[in-house]
Amino acid sequence: MPAAPAVIEPLAFMLRDDGVIPNNPTLPLLVYRRAIDLTGTPDPENLIEETFVRNGWGDMWRNGIYPFTHYHSMIHEVLGIARGRARVRFGGPGGEDLDILAGDVAVLPAGTGHQRLSASPNLVVIGAYPPSGTYNLCQGTPAEYPRSRAAIAKVPLPDTDPVFGSDGPLRRYWQG
Repeated sequence: MPAAPAVIEPLAFMLRDDGVIPNNPTLPLLVYRRAIDLTGTPDPENLIEETFVRNGWGDMWRNGIYPFTHYHSMIHEVLGIARGRARVRFGGPGGEDLDILAGDVAVLPAGTGHQRLSASPNLVVIGAYPPSGTYNLCQGTPAEYPRSRAAIAKVPLPDTDPVFGSDGPLRRYWQG
């Protein structure tokens, strides 16, 4: 079994509610740079999936990131970049535009708007969710907004960090 990776401190971004995209009023977006060492692996997708499953974030998908602003009001989400790179806007039109690369991981608290602005042709993202919560897709319509704000407040904190497990920094940043 490989040695546990050294814990990396994430970048933390508090994204503001703009009246359309609620973001999360108490929990920051966390971005772990080079969180998963993909050096030499022929199957980075599998390595990221194994990492997320080992740490309790097992409901997964493989794809890219939608090119329109969207968010999930009833569940937290993690995005692991397996291949390529992308420029992603987190938080909606007034949010943070970040370049994310293979090996980076972004942990989005419920309500965090996200949108792919550009990507390399080989982009592969592994997305996953903690066991508590329900997947939904919101696109920032006026009708969604009040329901989404109410739902975000009810989403429970995950038990573990998707990269570093129970000893990871997520719970410290998300103490609520």
